[in-house]
Amino acid sequence: MMKVLVGSRNPVKVAATKEAFAMFFDNVDVSGMVVDSGVPAQPVGTETFVGAENRAMELRTRNQNADFFVGIEGGIIKLFNRWFVSGVMCIMDTSGIKGYGCTPLFELPSHITAKLLHGVELGDVIDDLAKESNTKQKQGAVGYFTGGVMDRKRYYVDGLIAALIPFLNRELYF
Repeated sequence: MMKVLVGSRNPVKVAATKEAFAMFFDNVDVSGMVVDSGVPAQPVGTETFVGAENRAMELRTRNQNADFFVGIEGGIIKLFNRWFVSGVMCIMDTSGIKGYGCTPLFELPSHITAKLLHGVELGDVIDDLAKESNTKQKQGAVGYFTGGVMDRKRYYVDGLIAALIPFLNRELYF
């Protein structure tokens, strides 16, 4: 059985990891563990990559006899003079080899971006807009903005598949 650790106990992140790994591997056991990202609660720019990598590395340090370690970090990034939401995935194996992937980007309204740049976490902003609590463990911002057409789990699965590409093609990458 392949054991995969996710650097979060968020059920959405754990379920997305299980779904992505199960597409390529049989008998996958995925569990979450709380680890520190080492970046602000609302990462900006490359902090999102750093946070994802830090989560995977911390899991590897604590190795619970796992085969892979997954860090998932949501953040915002400025491209083409616009602010976008992005999820970054870092997958690491026991030898320390890493693969990265990202979710699709979606643009944020400027009034929301302003709050995020002042340290408010996107999940808290979406909770207020949706008049719900803990949306980051449910539909997430992408679910709110798409009216439920795409939820946070679906949003993460494609980024995780992308992060697995180097491990699926080791002869080309390593």
